[in-house]
Amino acid sequence: MKIVGVTSCPAGLAHTPMAAKALENAGKQLGHEIKIEQQGIMGQVNGITAEEAKQADLCIIASNQHINDAERFSGIPTVRVEIGRALKNAEQIITKAVALVEKKKSESQ
Repeated sequence: MKIVGVTSCPAGLAHTPMAAKALENAGKQLGHEIKIEQQGIMGQVNGITAEEAKQADLCIIASNQHINDAERFSGIPTVRVEIGRALKNAEQIITKAVALVEKKKSESQ
């Protein structure tokens, strides 16, 4: 499954990159293609293009605040979690989100 996402915290110096790395590592371990954008004090890191968002099956937003350019992800099944949960439970978040998307796909067929 193709997964995109955004991590963002108020400062964007520690939790933002740590949560991004946790989600990317968990996604890859679970066999998914995953790209996580970071938004913080350093600006946008590892940005997701509109085309990448359009091709995604799932979006994960790990943030306790507003994220920039969220409209890129409209129409994509999106799961929003607190950034701390992404740090501690990245694999569980991805597994549950993928299961929900797969369930919705099978119900619509």
